Amino acid sequence: MQVPIRKPGQYTHYQPDRHVTGAKLAEFKDELARLKKTARPHLASEVKRLAELGDFSENAEYQIAKGKLRGMNERIQELEDAIKKAIVIEPATHSGSVAIGNRVILEMDGEQKNYLLLGSAESDPEKGVISHTSPIGGSLIGKKAGDTFTVKLAKKEIACRVLKIE
Repeated sequence: MQVPIRKPGQYTHYQPDRHVTGAKLAEFKDELARLKKTARPHLASEVKRLAELGDFSENAEYQIAKGKLRGMNERIQELEDAIKKAIVIEPATHSGSVAIGNRVILEMDGEQKNYLLLGSAESDPEKGVISHTSPIGGSLIGKKAGDTFTVKLAKKEIACRVLKIE
C-alpha cells in the first residue's frame, strides 16, 4: 500500500517565537530540571518493571508507559531547544518607539486599551499581554506616541492611535 504524498502546508517551515522574559526562561529551566531529576527516572523504572512482566505485544500497561516516556522525552527535547535558542526580552528602555517589552496604551475605536508586548510563548490577550507577532503587536513595533494606524483583523479594520509608551 502506497502512502499518499502530502503537499507542504502553511506551517511547514514555521519557526517558533524564541522571545521570552527572564521569568519564563527560569520557568522552562525549572520544568526541565524537574522532568530530568524526578519524573523521567520514575517513569523509566515503571517501564522497566512492566517490561519484566513478559510478552510486549499483549502488555497494554507497558505500551502506555512507553508512550508516556516517549512524550516526556519529547518535552525534554523541546525545553532544551527552547532554553538553548531563547532570546531574553530585556526590560525596555524608553527609546521613544514601541519595542518588545514595552507597555503601550492605545486608543482603539474610541476605547483605551493597555497592552504589554512580549513573545508568543507568554501572550495572554485577556490579561493585556499580546505577542509581537499578532496583528496588533506587529503593527505597533516601531510606532511612536501620537502615531495612528489601522489594523486589519478577520472581518474589519480598526483605527488605532498610540497614546503612551511605557
